[in-house]
Amino acid sequence: MKSNWWKILCIGLLFFTFSAGFLVKVPFLGNLHESIRNFFFHVPMWFGQIVLLSLSLGYSIAYLRTQNIKHDIYAAEFAKTGIVYGILGLGTGAIWANYTWGEPWSNDPKQIAAAIAVLIYLAYLVLRGSMNDIDKRAGVSAVYNIFAYFIYIPLIMILPRLVQSLHPGGMEGAKGGGNPALGGDSLDATMRLIFWPAVLGWVLLGIWISSLKIRLSLLANKNLINE
Repeated sequence: MKSNWWKILCIGLLFFTFSAGFLVKVPFLGNLHESIRNFFFHVPMWFGQIVLLSLSLGYSIAYLRTQNIKHDIYAAEFAKTGIVYGILGLGTGAIWANYTWGEPWSNDPKQIAAAIAVLIYLAYLVLRGSMNDIDKRAGVSAVYNIFAYFIYIPLIMILPRLVQSLHPGGMEGAKGGGNPALGGDSLDATMRLIFWPAVLGWVLLGIWISSLKIRLSLLANKNLINE
């Protein structure tokens, strides 16, 4: 039970997120209306992806230092879960955009950057699948993963803020001025009370899913690991 406390915490946080996220009174901000509730799901998924891909990066670096195949497996599984989070983030973002901007895809810089980031990591999986030699696959994948991460961070966190964007945090967009920033004075105390537990809950869920996939991969490669 002691080792499972974080899983119980994850379930509790996500239950709180889903229940409070749909029931709490939300502030009226511009054209967001009730769609602002997606803030408790869409944004935490991107936070979760950053954490998962950061863990993947760490294990890729660890593999290059130790040549331990376990680290390659950890890196791959965290990256796979991060990709799923990215796809879910794009999906929830498209739904949100459809209600606030009038269309699910408007070629907004952040939408494009997020899509490119997901494609970069999908290429990581394609690269891994293209090689049969275990050691070569692990080494090349680790190097690619490092470069992918340091392209990913500017894509989703820096470059979109330097151009016009409908997203909060960017320059004022051309289509109606974009959305109000969901931070500072516009994010009230009640939303903060739900948002940060939601972030932690989604992060823990991603780690939980990854840990299950890691156990399966370790079992599948048991003979290789024991060599």
